[in-house]
Amino acid sequence: MKTYTIPQTDLEVSRLAYGCMNIGARWDHAPLTDAEKAAAVEVVVAAVEAGITLFDHADIYTRGKSEAVFAGVWQALPGLRDRIVLQSKCGIRFADDPHPGDPARYDFSYQHIVDSVDGSLRRLKTDFLDILLLHRPDPLVEPEEVARAFDALHAGGKVRHFGVSNHTAGQMELLRRTVDQPLVINQVEVSLLHAHLINEGILANQEGGPSARTTGLLDYCRLHNVMIQAWSPVAGGRLFNPPDDAEAHIREAAALVARLAEAKQTSKEAIVLGWLLRHPAGIQPVVGTTKPARVRSSCLADTVDLTREEWYALFTAARGAQVP
Repeated sequence: MKTYTIPQTDLEVSRLAYGCMNIGARWDHAPLTDAEKAAAVEVVVAAVEAGITLFDHADIYTRGKSEAVFAGVWQALPGLRDRIVLQSKCGIRFADDPHPGDPARYDFSYQHIVDSVDGSLRRLKTDFLDILLLHRPDPLVEPEEVARAFDALHAGGKVRHFGVSNHTAGQMELLRRTVDQPLVINQVEVSLLHAHLINEGILANQEGGPSARTTGLLDYCRLHNVMIQAWSPVAGGRLFNPPDDAEAHIREAAALVARLAEAKQTSKEAIVLGWLLRHPAGIQPVVGTTKPARVRSSCLADTVDLTREEWYALFTAARGAQVP
């Protein structure tokens, strides 16, 4: 698989990443079964064999079980840790954690960030994370607390690089003013059916123009050498087999995806992901399927070449309107 170098780092990674959110099976405290453990290792091995080298986690995924079950791959593929990039996220806290009645919330306090990383390292059975992302913006963030946590984790060799997820340009700038380490990634939702970051670039000064939550983010990240990672890059598969009651533009886009996949003798996943890869920003889709066959189908995107005309045809079909 072709690679990206994550800006401001020495990390060379596959153009597609694998998202480990659901490899821990159920979002509860029930222990994993042997079958669930085997299935998790199987899909991770499939991703490795397909050429994926960046694996995305979060401390909350299936309440920590996704990180814990991932560690089984060390035995299945000895020496793998030195060949992959491990990324995790922190900052989201469940309700009733740690006390009954505590609300669901975000927490960028020094103690929570440091404790979360220690928990991730323990579950993943590794000495360090290559990348740590702050998961969702905390309205009570104190940048000095984040800076102190990043300094401690970096100095202790526990985290090599840092970034954010779901942050606006302004929120990133607020952190950059205080944090010494560069923010090298922003992981956000983006796909053909959730293309706000791209769509806003052609809607300036138009009716119903850019929303405040995305304004300028894509350009900001490109200007500041921040990689965009795309979560939910296939929009839950809605462009593969849309239901009969799907909106007209979704059915039209799905039909075009199918025609292009047939014409290029590739998978529908490859077309949808290839649309993101065609963008010059160097977007890295984070593929989250737990089915090995779909991992392999997704990785065919690395071989897809979309023309400018094909890219725009997909864009306009999915947005349900021609460009202005």
